[in-house]
Amino acid sequence: MAIFPEFSQSFYKMQGSGNDFIIIDNRTQRIAPQMMGHWARQLCPRAFRIGADGIIFLELDASGQAETIWHFFNADGSRAEMCGNGARCATFLAHKLGMAPAKHRMLTDAGTVQAEVFPEEGTVSVQLTPPRDLRLNLDLVLDEKNMVVHFANTGVPHAVFIHEDISVLDIPKLGAKIRYHQYFAPAGTNANFVQILDQGHILLRTYERGVENETYACGTGAAASVAVLHALGQCAASVAVTTSGGEILQITLQDTDIFLRGPAQIIYQGQFCPAHLGL
Repeated sequence: MAIFPEFSQSFYKMQGSGNDFIIIDNRTQRIAPQMMGHWARQLCPRAFRIGADGIIFLELDASGQAETIWHFFNADGSRAEMCGNGARCATFLAHKLGMAPAKHRMLTDAGTVQAEVFPEEGTVSVQLTPPRDLRLNLDLVLDEKNMVVHFANTGVPHAVFIHEDISVLDIPKLGAKIRYHQYFAPAGTNANFVQILDQGHILLRTYERGVENETYACGTGAAASVAVLHALGQCAASVAVTTSGGEILQITLQDTDIFLRGPAQIIYQGQFCPAHLGL
């Protein structure tokens, strides 16, 4: 029951390795897909609204392809095919709400995601779509300087730049230049900046398309970075990825499959009045 009668919409706030999300249980509210981008733009701005990197509408899948289905939107209202950390949060909540067993499938725009929740650890493993469109040693010109980047699509597009010390890089500035580079037009790309510590451990900073800034973590970016490094012979098949938020994601390559494992946490449950927020 709502504290105030007009506060009719409930939601969950979750985070996975510093990526935070608003998740709506859409089984009863049934927000129409054509309105979801507007909801993202209204709810995701920080300080003035709930604030999040993105919003997820979670439903049961009636097609039989999976137990659940999601609709994921970035903070700017753009629909995204996939988000690794968002998938971990959504599958964790689906299990918590009784929508799916600990091991289940979730249908995304990038395909069906296989997931397993480990409640005792508070972690979730998701099998991402196999990396595709791998491109190595791309020569890009940024501000009249040559820059070698790599590329892989792990559900969404990711450019990968390797540097000996990513702490000195201006990620918002450099990330935006790569994200909007004409080579990746018209859709653009996410931009990842990798520092190799050893064959089994890397540091990662990511500029996310749709958020248009550096985020604390990016699961598909971690997967793309490891896929690129492994193709270059610079990392093992299982790698610990320390994100900007300080948490560790584990990326494991098995033949053509790629797995992402890390923590997922429900921060709080709340309610709001859609009319007060222009919804």
